[in-house]
Amino acid sequence: MQREVTEKQRLLDAGGNIACPGYAKTMVWQYDRKDIKAPAVRIKEWDYYLIGNQKYALCLTVSDSGYVGCVSASFIDYLKPYDVTRSAISFFPMGRMGLPSTSEKGDVYGKIGKAEMRFENDGVKRRLSGVYKKFDGGKDLKFDITLTDIPEESMVIATPFEKKKHFYYNQKINCMRAQGYMSIGDRVMPFDGDSLATLDWGRGVWTYDNTWLWGSMQTVLEDGSRFGFNIGYGFGDTSAASENMLFYNGKSYKLSEVTFNIPVKDGKDDFMSDWTFTSDDGRLEMDFKPVLDRQAPLDIGVMCMIPHQVFGRFSGRAVLDDGKVIEFKDVIGFAEKVHNKW
Repeated sequence: MQREVTEKQRLLDAGGNIACPGYAKTMVWQYDRKDIKAPAVRIKEWDYYLIGNQKYALCLTVSDSGYVGCVSASFIDYLKPYDVTRSAISFFPMGRMGLPSTSEKGDVYGKIGKAEMRFENDGVKRRLSGVYKKFDGGKDLKFDITLTDIPEESMVIATPFEKKKHFYYNQKINCMRAQGYMSIGDRVMPFDGDSLATLDWGRGVWTYDNTWLWGSMQTVLEDGSRFGFNIGYGFGDTSAASENMLFYNGKSYKLSEVTFNIPVKDGKDDFMSDWTFTSDDGRLEMDFKPVLDRQAPLDIGVMCMIPHQVFGRFSGRAVLDDGKVIEFKDVIGFAEKVHNKW
């Protein structure tokens, strides 16, 4: 079942549960922290941006996870390959970071230790700017990037968990145009005509132990069209809708189920061997050649974050609702498997 929700409504009912689970193409659900019935220490709010092209990418996160606040940046060089991630942490922000209740408009600001980031959003364009001191080998990371041509439609999902008062409200916006730069020390890297950005915007209360899979890609095709996808599963009760969707020139096209076929070696996931992806209706079939496995694991027993965000090159075909076939080859994107306990 893929239940599309089109009418604007409050996200949570009087009991703090999602009133109408499903998916949408715009932000029809209205989120308010005051409606949450779980303890404030369990509430998770985050804005995550990935800005990139076929050579390099920058990932930026400002998050308030109740008992942990985070301002984080990752740099990925696909050609070397090389990556570095740094995260500045605070404790028990409990909503004081003031993340907006909608992704449509509102500014995000995070400053912890050596990291300072600002995500400005006036409803038309977005400006991402900031600095992370001593980010890589003592060199500062700086960035100033403007995002425009925000697509009319995106992937929006309201997912409950089996446990009451727990939920996941999420939007993925792919294929925003990016213009600007990032620098690490004296190395300046521009974002220009072929650079695009993705937003992962989320609010929710999760259960303690979760493993999920997520994949994303975005590109400018030879004819100038913007194309991408968002795929994933494993997180919450997705019986009302999956988060699988194609994006083409500002419009969203819903898919049903997509399976990540991760190779296995000696009984363990072999993330750096070639993957395949298959869909139950044949509308998204892909090969994936990994380039780099970005890991920043934390495991202290009762709390763990064990991510494998694998960047690589996708090749395959996608079919839109009207039967139009999109073919793509060796386009950089990522697929990840993450295990969290927190």
